[in-house]
Amino acid sequence: MTAAMVSAALDATAKIKPKDANLFREGDAVVYPAHGVGRIDRVGFEEIAGYRLNLIHISFEADQMTLRVPVAQARAAGLRKIASRNAMAAAVATLKGRPQISRLAWAKRSQEYLAKINTGNPGALAEVVRDLRSASDSSASSFSQRNLFELALDRLAAEFAAVNRIAKPDAIAQLNQALLDARADNEDQHPSVDV
Repeated sequence: MTAAMVSAALDATAKIKPKDANLFREGDAVVYPAHGVGRIDRVGFEEIAGYRLNLIHISFEADQMTLRVPVAQARAAGLRKIASRNAMAAAVATLKGRPQISRLAWAKRSQEYLAKINTGNPGALAEVVRDLRSASDSSASSFSQRNLFELALDRLAAEFAAVNRIAKPDAIAQLNQALLDARADNEDQHPSVDV
């Protein structure tokens, strides 16, 4: 960290409204868009380079990583509490929909998919999983398609597991089952015709 970064964080921290400081509490499950679901270990003041900053310590168990975010910049960084059950149900409904076919070149689509993944929004993650689901089981799909599918599924499953208080492998199994059910429903509604 440079002195300018610390100074900027200090200035932003000094402008915190009391209600913002209490938004996140120790033990809360939160979503940081670039890393997925984590747990708040501690919220409090720390001395860094001679400045006193109010920081949120977030641990990401799967990555064995701890992140420190200034309270004043938490919202700007996209930190949020985990989704509600209703928001997760809407994401699963999106997951069960028909895949959206895009005519854009793969390079452009992959950038759009990655941008959706990095929002951390369950609905956007469900769209990526839905649209790339064939990439997970097709030998015709590329390595990067499979990677984006797996990244989106992993992030969605982590939040699904936190919302429903189940293990992540169980969440992945439930989401995969929803994908299989959706595929079967779509095939029943639109049977292929052999000529």
